[in-house]
Amino acid sequence: MPTLDANNVRPLNPAGEDKPLRFRAPPANPEAEQSLLGAILTNNKAYERVSEFLEAKHFSDPVHARIYESIAKLLERGQLASPVTLKSYLESDGLLSEVGGPQYLAALARSAVTIINAHDYGKLIYDLYLRRQLIGLGEDMVNEAFAPDLDVSASDQIEQAEQNLFELASSGSSEGGFQDFNRAMTEAIRQAEAANQREGKLSGVPTGLVDMDQKLGGLHSSDLIILAGRPSMGKTALATNISFNAAKAYREVVDEFGKKKVADGAVVAFFSLEMSAEQLATRILSEQTGIPSHKIRQGELSGDDFTALVAASQELQRLKLYIDDTPALTVSAVRTRARRLARTHGLGMIVIDYLQLLRASAGSKQENRVQEISDITRNLKALAKELNVPVLALSQLSRAVEQREDKRPQLADLRESGSIEQDADVVMFVFREQYYLERAEPTRRPDESEDKFNDRHDRYVKRMEEVWNTAEAIIAKQRHGPIGTVRLFFDGNTTKFSDLAQSDHVPEHHE
Repeated sequence: MPTLDANNVRPLNPAGEDKPLRFRAPPANPEAEQSLLGAILTNNKAYERVSEFLEAKHFSDPVHARIYESIAKLLERGQLASPVTLKSYLESDGLLSEVGGPQYLAALARSAVTIINAHDYGKLIYDLYLRRQLIGLGEDMVNEAFAPDLDVSASDQIEQAEQNLFELASSGSSEGGFQDFNRAMTEAIRQAEAANQREGKLSGVPTGLVDMDQKLGGLHSSDLIILAGRPSMGKTALATNISFNAAKAYREVVDEFGKKKVADGAVVAFFSLEMSAEQLATRILSEQTGIPSHKIRQGELSGDDFTALVAASQELQRLKLYIDDTPALTVSAVRTRARRLARTHGLGMIVIDYLQLLRASAGSKQENRVQEISDITRNLKALAKELNVPVLALSQLSRAVEQREDKRPQLADLRESGSIEQDADVVMFVFREQYYLERAEPTRRPDESEDKFNDRHDRYVKRMEEVWNTAEAIIAKQRHGPIGTVRLFFDGNTTKFSDLAQSDHVPEHHE
């Protein structure tokens, strides 16, 4: 261990050679701070160029932070901020008196930069603040890693560190704010043009189901879409079908500047908190080959079945579909992994199966489950906007559905419904009447005649024929379009949803 010399000035190495003590001051630029404050004191309009992203805490010098804060208060009151008006406001301030009192304000005004440069100086000050914060976060990470908490795992520490970095990156950004309406209108026209060039004329990511796409216009970027239903209704199956269709439709084109852009479909991130990646892959193979999934799992395959399975698997390997089956993920972990995938492979859509299996971010404390779900849905909506992709989240329904004669779900049936209904842009329910009818086949009552029973049973059989292998996607909420019901075909053996051939869509039969 190194020892100190006689004057305790610098450490000596074991051989006695001098090693100068290296001291690194946190990054700061007091001159830039002085110049910016001088510019604001000389021309208060300079404050407007930096006030959106620059705060008093971003200054490295406490005196400069105090002056900037005082300037902001005066301007918010509609008063002039100058060395004269600040004099009486700050002359009792102990910090200012240490650097020369009111005379320091006059010195700042003399060091002013032009209003044109004010924004650049402000960005420099903010950038140096971020660097100092990064140093602090790094020190905290090291200290927490050296003194581990038994209740906090290493992965939780990583997620918390990533969350802190994300919050640092998103707070006080100089980007965003108001934009000219002409720019927004141009972007809207560009999206309409892109939709016109897509197959199906959709403005969002295609679901691959024609009637659903017509109702929704595809899954729109920055939207939170909730797909809910009772167990065994086919939530995961429908989400898997949509994910597969979107990934299969993925197509890139090269624009006039030589840059690649997505022309159709999407790169899909599927977070499966309930099923394993292998189970999802089995479902997709079953859907595409028509071989029942239980036969694939049990190995009951003929030679032709196995050949079809291998051919389908080779085709599916090219899909831009990525599955994460880590259980009990936090929202911050979902955000981190989605952002990482967006950087490395691109990202056009996120699917989460399912909402109630997510955990709130590490460090957040809610009093009850409703508040926790509220925090989760709010963060998922923020994630959709941040990455500009649709987020399709599956959700369970309460048992209240089972108590009604009509089992079709309603918005009030959403478990912890308030926040989910509020934050979602689209809420869809999956409903299969066949599931309930199969469990309610009529039996003859003791006091019932055979004719009445036969009549009742005939109505039951007729209704079963009407709903056999069908499902309903009930769109109960949609910010961008109409609500209503979309009828779909559902094959229970392969868990595949597809378009239902309606009677008015069936072509005429010719002998």
